[in-house]
Amino acid sequence: MTPTEPATVPAARSAAVRPPLPVKMVISGGFGVGKTTTVGSISEIEPLTTEAAITEVAAGVDDLTHTPRKTTTTVAMDFGCITIDPTLKLYLFGTPGQERFGFMWDDIVEGAVGGLVIVDTRRLDDCYAAVDYFEHKGIPFAVAVNAFDGRVEHTLEEVRWALDVTEGVPVLVFDARERGSVRDALLVVLELALARTEG
Repeated sequence: MTPTEPATVPAARSAAVRPPLPVKMVISGGFGVGKTTTVGSISEIEPLTTEAAITEVAAGVDDLTHTPRKTTTTVAMDFGCITIDPTLKLYLFGTPGQERFGFMWDDIVEGAVGGLVIVDTRRLDDCYAAVDYFEHKGIPFAVAVNAFDGRVEHTLEEVRWALDVTEGVPVLVFDARERGSVRDALLVVLELALARTEG
């Protein structure tokens, strides 16, 4: 029996497998627009939430007119992640919706490549603060109109006009409960962020 040549390992297998690039994205918007639902719909891990019960005092401050069944609210942030492909992993950070928790936004948004501002067309004024924040910080973002009960109250052009966002800001309709719909909305933000880095 003659000795054999040492086995050669294919280059693809011998090269160290690189972990996917971590990318941070922020999910933002007003109170009760579907931020926690969005993160939970797509996260490949059990999402971390900081939900607290809505007390009588909070109910007197937060408008529950359009969300009468809402019993909890985010008081710090939501967190989840999704691997887009072998090279890219999105880490999702959801902001609290109430302005009184706005002091946490700078820490949550730091290092983010972009943001998804979720809108409920029944109360557009609730998302003005989020839109203004991303514009002021110069962070690329898209506006995602959540289709509550499968419909929206205004056209996308009406939403764009009401929010006074430029043509460079994508405005789209999505369903926060549907994984595929959330994925497509996040990909819009990723493409926007990529275009910004290449531009």
